[in-house]
Amino acid sequence: MAKSPVVTGISPKEGPPGTRVTIRGEHLGFNPNDLSSLKICDCECMLSAEWKSPNKIIARSGPGKGRGEIIVATRSGGVGTCTVQFRGYHETIGPLKESAVWVEEAPLNWGRQNSAVTIFQLDDPLGLSVEGDDKFPENELSELFPDGSGDLLSENFEPAWFLLEHHHGTSFDDLRVGLSYLKRKVDSQNEGQLSFLKDNVGSVMEQLDTLFLLKQSYEADFEKNNETLLRVEEAINQSLKEATNLFHGVLTRREKAEATRNALAVMTRYKFLFQLPINIDRNIKNEDVDVIINDYARALLLFGKTEVSVFKKILEEVETKIQNLRISLKAKLHEMPTTLKQQKKIIRNLVSLNDNSDPGWEAIIYMKQFIIDKIKSSYQQYITEEQVNEVPNKNNRHPHNKHKRNISLSQQIEPQNIEPKKVLCIDEIATVISDYFPDLWKLGQNYFVGDLAVKPDCSHETDFKEMILDIIVTVSDIYRTIMLPTTTTSSFSPVPIIWLPHCLKQIRSVFTVLMALDLPNEALNKISNVIFDLRLHCLNILFKQASEQIVLLKTTEKWKLEYHSKQGTISQMPNEFYKILTEAMNLAKEYVIRDESRETALVNNETAKSELQLLVHKCFWNISQVLEQVGLNADTNCSSTTIMSLGGSTVTGFKLQNELTWEQKLLVTVSNSRYTRNLILPKFKKEFEDNGFPTIDTVVIRAIELLENTESKLLETYIETKSDPLVGTIEPSMYVGSFEWDSSSLVPPKDVRPYAKEIITNLISLHSEVQTIMPDLMYAVLSAVIITISEEMSRLMNCVTHFSENGAMQARLDLMALTYALSNYFTPNSKDFFCDATDAVPPFKTEDNEKYITKCFEQFKARMHLQLMCFLVPCMSDDETSIL
Repeated sequence: MAKSPVVTGISPKEGPPGTRVTIRGEHLGFNPNDLSSLKICDCECMLSAEWKSPNKIIARSGPGKGRGEIIVATRSGGVGTCTVQFRGYHETIGPLKESAVWVEEAPLNWGRQNSAVTIFQLDDPLGLSVEGDDKFPENELSELFPDGSGDLLSENFEPAWFLLEHHHGTSFDDLRVGLSYLKRKVDSQNEGQLSFLKDNVGSVMEQLDTLFLLKQSYEADFEKNNETLLRVEEAINQSLKEATNLFHGVLTRREKAEATRNALAVMTRYKFLFQLPINIDRNIKNEDVDVIINDYARALLLFGKTEVSVFKKILEEVETKIQNLRISLKAKLHEMPTTLKQQKKIIRNLVSLNDNSDPGWEAIIYMKQFIIDKIKSSYQQYITEEQVNEVPNKNNRHPHNKHKRNISLSQQIEPQNIEPKKVLCIDEIATVISDYFPDLWKLGQNYFVGDLAVKPDCSHETDFKEMILDIIVTVSDIYRTIMLPTTTTSSFSPVPIIWLPHCLKQIRSVFTVLMALDLPNEALNKISNVIFDLRLHCLNILFKQASEQIVLLKTTEKWKLEYHSKQGTISQMPNEFYKILTEAMNLAKEYVIRDESRETALVNNETAKSELQLLVHKCFWNISQVLEQVGLNADTNCSSTTIMSLGGSTVTGFKLQNELTWEQKLLVTVSNSRYTRNLILPKFKKEFEDNGFPTIDTVVIRAIELLENTESKLLETYIETKSDPLVGTIEPSMYVGSFEWDSSSLVPPKDVRPYAKEIITNLISLHSEVQTIMPDLMYAVLSAVIITISEEMSRLMNCVTHFSENGAMQARLDLMALTYALSNYFTPNSKDFFCDATDAVPPFKTEDNEKYITKCFEQFKARMHLQLMCFLVPCMSDDETSIL
């Protein structure tokens, strides 16, 4: 058996379908008949194969896509192998490119894409490149060639347009070269058509076979279904015939019906009058009054002057039924409540039925009385229930009210989700006015302008005005009785605070309804005055409630501290105070200060402005009193100041991290007052005035004075509390252990005596406490305490009658140490006291003694450097906090 074919080389290695491929290898067959199969990329290409020699075959590639092997099979050697691969690919075929195979058009997207991808573009037919970005104006092209186009694919293609659009800058020589290129391209296309068919003969033959099969299938299908089409045609013709017969039958019956109808019309010419009573009863049952009116008017017009007795009898029966209908309509007119549309319809019907009364004015009277009755009924029900509720609580009224004043706005005894009876009464009256009063006013206006189909009686205008005022006065009086406390209404419980804004909103809704009706000013002013008084009352209540809540802050102080770098340590009280004020302010702004249309401006009224300033001042005065009470009466007045004493007294320690001492609370209260004075008051003043309230400059100035006085009292108490125990320990500590300044047994001093270190240590403790809570008060507190210390040191030194040499040296060393440590907090008074104490000590006897003391003093500074650092930092005097 011969060896298997082996493909070792191809040319080219890739190409589209129909590419001429030269295949080289070994054992490719002895002759053309020995070649049995040739596959390129799994596509059989035997039809186009040309066997040249056992080492060479020429064939055209098939529609295979991608890389694949070229397998040759021979009858003598069987299926062969391949050591190379051919890559088949499909070219992007444009609409003008010839192709021997079917091109799948689905993937080709010739429309607009989302991304900026360029769409298929034709190559320039002249083979010239366009340089530069200058374009010929399109509007000029449109004017030159109105029916032309520069698109090569368009039916209206205009060569001149194309040249101007793409080659208006190309030279004439280049255009001639492009023309030569176009001619060569056309000639090559004409010559290449035959070669194209030869190259793709296999594909063309397959297409011809497919068309032949399609023709055979069509002819077979036509022969098979021809009888069905004939039957359908016959059925359609039969349907057309039947439709024509039906149409002629309908026309015939219509002519007969017209003739019958004309005959019946003549026979029933007077049937209308005989059936009128029955029709009236039926229409009354169906409430078709308009039909009755039309029939009645028609009957009077046709038979009103008849002399026929039968006709007269029927007309009498009709008149009786019409009179009953008038009575029924009047009864409906008097029924309340009803809508304006229904009333106008009833009035129009009564007038159309020739009613002799004035139904329009009657409707006005009944509606006015209905509104008054509804308002008084609601108020009377409230009065009855209020009196019933007041009887059991008559003896307990005052204790109950006293307890209620201590309850905050959000903790009122009345639940918010259950409206009190008085609030329900206000709501009901507002609903009555909103629902019925506009209809009454519009009904009256329609009556006097003649829109009710009845002739108006102008003499009723004064009566109608009195009716309107009567309703408005009744509503305003009831609202005043319920909402605004007076001597005559003090027996009734007031409206709960939480419901005041709701009540004000309801009364404003009534005022809005009345304004929309364009009522006289006399009527509107009644409600406007009630609204103004109620707004002023709400303002008073809101800020009084805020004032009461501020007083309660002294019982709710939890001493939860927070530190501010500029203001020091404060508790929650200033922020709670600000929160209470802003809450009252926001409520007042939302419900009271904001003026509705045609309301009296509250901020421009002098009485309201004075009242508001008094209310705000009361709040500020209360916070100053609360701060003073909290500071002076915090828990207990017993002091727990840390005082180190060599005399054996107990020390309690500084407990800012756990439970605050009274002195610390006192200092925090001073910080609270300063924070309130410096930040809270200006902030509230700005927000207060920015929200439309009148200016409160005078009130804020008075409040600042109150807080400054409070701070002075608290600070004096704090300094006194701190200085008295500290000064009281100096003398016992100085003479502890039977020490005497004139004792001959005293040795030369080696260090500052403990009593002086004790003074410094106690001041360090005080410094730490003030630094932790209120750094700005450092100079004021320490300088005041140091004055008392210096005064005590001056007294003690002047009381010594005699100093030994070593005693004088010791005293001078102690005074030098104290002066060095406390000099940054000296005032003129404290400096004079220390100078007086130094003068009371004898001077150094020898220069060696002075040098020795100086050496001891330097050693003291070195040993105490860490402790003295807090005093050595310069501290400027604060005029605002100084009490000296």
